[in-house]
Amino acid sequence: MLSYRHSFHAGNHADIIKHATICLILESLNQKEKPYFYGDTHAGAGCYSLASEHAKTTGEFETGIAKLWRASDLPKELSSFMKVVRQYNGGGLRFYPGSPLFAKALSREQDKLSLNEIHPSDSPLLKREFKRDTRAHVDSIDGYHFFRERLPPSPRRGLVVMDPSYELKDEYRKLLTSLEDGLKRWENGIYALWYPVVDRQQINDIEKKIKRLVIRPTLQVELAIHPDSEGYGMTASGMIIVNPPWKLFEQLAELLPWLANTLEADEGAQQRLRWLVEEA
Repeated sequence: MLSYRHSFHAGNHADIIKHATICLILESLNQKEKPYFYGDTHAGAGCYSLASEHAKTTGEFETGIAKLWRASDLPKELSSFMKVVRQYNGGGLRFYPGSPLFAKALSREQDKLSLNEIHPSDSPLLKREFKRDTRAHVDSIDGYHFFRERLPPSPRRGLVVMDPSYELKDEYRKLLTSLEDGLKRWENGIYALWYPVVDRQQINDIEKKIKRLVIRPTLQVELAIHPDSEGYGMTASGMIIVNPPWKLFEQLAELLPWLANTLEADEGAQQRLRWLVEEA
């Protein structure tokens, strides 16, 4: 299985598609004055130093956020995403914000944040990051129990992000069980599930199960940097979004080819954007 501790991979291509998608969803939620709920089941530490030993070990940010940092033709779909990245980098690219910090920056005074991280090293860092944010509640429970403990939320509109490490063989089963539970408790919520592509057959199985499990509109976006491979390693990653905002498909259709070109995806790497479950 994949070992995906956030600090080793901060700012890589998987973070780009994940956080760009989250920012577009939050932008959509911000279009109405009504407050919303943002939940994060596996939130990580919050902010990551790109000069840390973990980040330098992989150097993955060099082929991810560093390329966007230098780009002169950023599409409008990345405006909020890059604004937040720049907010944490005054004189040059030194830090990369995790999903809770994108939510912190883009949400408003009336919105509520419920953040969870169980890892003993990352949880205290997350709590420190949000210590003075009165909108935020930070937990350190099992992320797969988050839906049972925190849903339905108040307010009753919003987004939950699920971004586990996929270190254990039963992570995909737990992910789908949690989603099923969440939809029973809060069927109108937006759910954004991140996944890595290491074994394509595993992803095919997940897609089939989502189609059987979910009756709400469900969108899939996948950014591939390398073609599918029999070898070990993440070739692509994606998001499965249940109840997506109505403009999200069009926005991702504009963004995905630009990302593949800017991040220099290999020839034969196949991008995906499609409805897994279409609106009835």
